[in-house]
Amino acid sequence: MFYLLYEHVTSLHQHWPLINLMKYQTVRIFLAMITAMIVAVAMGSRFIRWMRARQGKGQPIREDGPSTHLLTKKGTPTMGGLMILAGIAVATVLWVDPHSAAAWVVFGVTMAYGLLGFIDDYAKVTKQTSAGLTSIQKLVAQIAIAVAAVLVLMYYSPQPADAPQLATSLVVPVFKNFIFNLGYFYVVFGAVVIVGASNAVNLTDGLDGLAIVPVMIAAGAFTLIAYLVGNAKFAEYLIIHFVPGAGEVAVLLAAIIGGGMGFLWYNAPPAKIFMGDTGSLALGGGLGAVAVALKHEIVLAIIGGLFVMEALSVMIQVGYFKLTKKRVFLMAPIHHHFEKLGWAESTVVIRFWIVAAMLAMVGLATLKLR
Repeated sequence: MFYLLYEHVTSLHQHWPLINLMKYQTVRIFLAMITAMIVAVAMGSRFIRWMRARQGKGQPIREDGPSTHLLTKKGTPTMGGLMILAGIAVATVLWVDPHSAAAWVVFGVTMAYGLLGFIDDYAKVTKQTSAGLTSIQKLVAQIAIAVAAVLVLMYYSPQPADAPQLATSLVVPVFKNFIFNLGYFYVVFGAVVIVGASNAVNLTDGLDGLAIVPVMIAAGAFTLIAYLVGNAKFAEYLIIHFVPGAGEVAVLLAAIIGGGMGFLWYNAPPAKIFMGDTGSLALGGGLGAVAVALKHEIVLAIIGGLFVMEALSVMIQVGYFKLTKKRVFLMAPIHHHFEKLGWAESTVVIRFWIVAAMLAMVGLATLKLR
């Protein structure tokens, strides 16, 4: 909205010179982060009280989970992801350039997955069971949203002169000339990235603060990537592919960070509210859509390596159990395995944060390694 004021209401430039700052992405990145955080924090206490009154028993806790969870987490309300999404929505409307197709596709995926997660959370709360929508129902909806998003990105993505088929290509980091044009198969690949990221974050969301901080770390890393690949001079200097319009995605990512900080204010141990599938599916899907829009899908697997590890632990556990009737981990996802080993919840969470930060630095290093 404020970008439109800068762009179209020229009289404001004379009477309000500060409106000229809206043309700078760095300024709007900062403002988006602050706006989203304020909205999430402002919603906090009243929203939590309202959710607790509406949900009664709160989010159902897995019966087969660590025994301490039934004592410490029982009765905690869920759907806290609405706080994050509200902050993202307000910040995006105020500060993102409305001409950026990439930013609005990422925003659309985030909100659509948030709606899907809300439906799932609502089913869990009303039925008082840890199983909401069926896995097939969620997967079909996730795939449909992801395919639509990838098609829109392919259609509206500007084609840079040095890589005219970039919209349908897979860019391999580190090797500057490794680009594989997947053609329409890229629709399948992009959808897998978005759906996979969404479910990986969803699986990670099992302890207080465990998912939201790695999401913010990943969003911070991709904020820098978005700003660099969206700037022709920086992209040329770093020998990375220039993606026209990608810079505006950084503004949206900053809103994710701000919304996450506002939510963490209430989700820090002991959590007063859980984000639920409303938040985890939305944030994971948003990160996946960002990776597709920026052509950094492989880098997402590095920066979001913690989420990959959590998802793989579940896949390995289920596959191995079906074959041998034995378990690799004491419990999956893997953060519960460490709890079963006797690690305190705070120890698991903080160590996983450290792992996420290290992986983000490795992912960012690929920008310079060519």
